[in-house]
Amino acid sequence: MNITSELSDSAVLLELGARLARQRINAGLTQAVLAREAGLAKRTVERIEQGRAAELGTLIRLLRVLNLMGGVESLVPESPPSPLAARQSRGRIRRRASSRRTAAAAPGPWTWAE
Repeated sequence: MNITSELSDSAVLLELGARLARQRINAGLTQAVLAREAGLAKRTVERIEQGRAAELGTLIRLLRVLNLMGGVESLVPESPPSPLAARQSRGRIRRRASSRRTAAAAPGPWTWAE
């Protein structure tokens, strides 16, 4: 099942719980071993796999033990800088080259024509 915005919160939790259970089984871990390695109670792992709500920190602990932390980056990607911030961070950019001015070529002080 794909997780989409049309699913209810409880359906998303059920799907995530089922996926975590499948990852745990594929890793050859029991709920008790996963809980111990994550520093959680076995009942907490049971609840999450049943699709009940859990704290974000608890989920991160489980993902770390199951070697799934790489997926967290795509969960909420970092926002790119705004165009204005990007431009300001680059500083002033030269748009064209100019020739060097010499002292002899510089005009004298400005005066009123008489």
